[in-house]
Amino acid sequence: MKSYLKHYIDGAWVDSDGGTRHEVINPATEEACTEITLGTAADVDRAVAAARAAFDSFSQTSVEKRVALLEAILAEYKNRADDLATAIATEMGCPIAIAKMAQVGAGIGHFTAAIDALKNFEFTEKVGRSTVVHEAIGVVALITPWNWPMNQIVAKVAPALAAGNTMILKPSEECPGSAAIFAEVLDKAGVPKGVFNLVQGDGPGVGSALTAHPEVDMVSFTGSTRAGIMVAKSAADTVKRVHQELGGKSPSVVLESADIGKAVQGTLMSVLVNSGQSCIAPTRMLVPASKQGEAIEAAKAMMAATQTGDPMEEGRHIGPLVNKAQFDKVQGLIRTGMGEGAKLEIGGPGRPDGVETGYFVKPTLFSGVTNDMTIAREEIFGPVVTIIPYKDEEEAIRVANDTEYGLSAVVFGDAESVRRVAPRLRAGMVYVNGGQPDPSAPFGGYKQSGNGREYGKFGLAEFMEVKSVIGDYG
Repeated sequence: MKSYLKHYIDGAWVDSDGGTRHEVINPATEEACTEITLGTAADVDRAVAAARAAFDSFSQTSVEKRVALLEAILAEYKNRADDLATAIATEMGCPIAIAKMAQVGAGIGHFTAAIDALKNFEFTEKVGRSTVVHEAIGVVALITPWNWPMNQIVAKVAPALAAGNTMILKPSEECPGSAAIFAEVLDKAGVPKGVFNLVQGDGPGVGSALTAHPEVDMVSFTGSTRAGIMVAKSAADTVKRVHQELGGKSPSVVLESADIGKAVQGTLMSVLVNSGQSCIAPTRMLVPASKQGEAIEAAKAMMAATQTGDPMEEGRHIGPLVNKAQFDKVQGLIRTGMGEGAKLEIGGPGRPDGVETGYFVKPTLFSGVTNDMTIAREEIFGPVVTIIPYKDEEEAIRVANDTEYGLSAVVFGDAESVRRVAPRLRAGMVYVNGGQPDPSAPFGGYKQSGNGREYGKFGLAEFMEVKSVIGDYG
């Protein structure tokens, strides 16, 4: 079992002030694999004080120095890629091949995009008779989830550093090992003490202390909409900036002109790649009623061919869900779908045949779903796809938008149809014909999927204040 019992505060690994030990369970074996110390409000106070003390000097460093620092971090990050991937595969069950390529690879993409954005960002511009200046916002709290740990950590840390901020990271207690290794990366790369701090912990302990802390200027949170609402309420008393990337229930709109086979394959790949545990997973597949049968058969064939397996073994299988609570939630929603009248085409409750240990879920497909069913409304966060038939394009757009979320959407069809439909979808991102996330394009959602944007120059701007200097400024 790996032990990461210390926090990283003010450039050193330190013991917690009153924390409690916490074990992380390997979701494939159901055995403890990592231990950490859940931090306390006192640990948060110490980390915030270190970040505040470091801000004045770090915020005034040159763009060139911050670029060099990010490049040094990126080089060391690549050196630790295998360690990061192993921690992710062990703690949250992502198959090692995906952990290396997509999970750790996402961090490389975000560092590269942040470096490019920093090199090209206009920190000062003339507007009318005034000068507009972009500058670091201050001490920022970064609260990240377990499902794409390096993607979300680097998507926040890289632009926060690039902008000249100091920070405290609280990763998920479900996947803390990769965050501890990440702190080792930053330490070895020479990040000045106090600029980056890591406090392990849970939401009620460390998360709440950070969001309410009067010396924290901004909170950047990724997680569920329910938790995001709590973060916003906690931060309100100190009127700090709150940036959130929250839940999703993304539609995949398969238009009449689409190739059904390719559309089904593209949709299911996006859902299955992380066992459905992705906020942008297009789990509502909208298909023309006349082509529902064809879509069902293509989806059943792909799901039948999808195997579950040991996350530490190479292969194209999918892994387990992150923990028992998530497993039980998904099992309950599958049973709810069956009880509400959706037709179970493949999969269903229980573990895959022959599997007795681990939080593995059968890839599951429902057809004949209506958009008022629970499985069409709630974010399942498992390898479960619903097929919803529609009669015409107008109905497809209406159903796609009929959700409290608005993180992303997917559209398959010819160019003319896509150009007509994509602008009408109420989502922060629309992926066309298999398009994949771009670390330079803005990432974020409408409605209850959050506010603000991450990635590239948009993420960099999110971590800055804007100042107007009015009058003669040279």
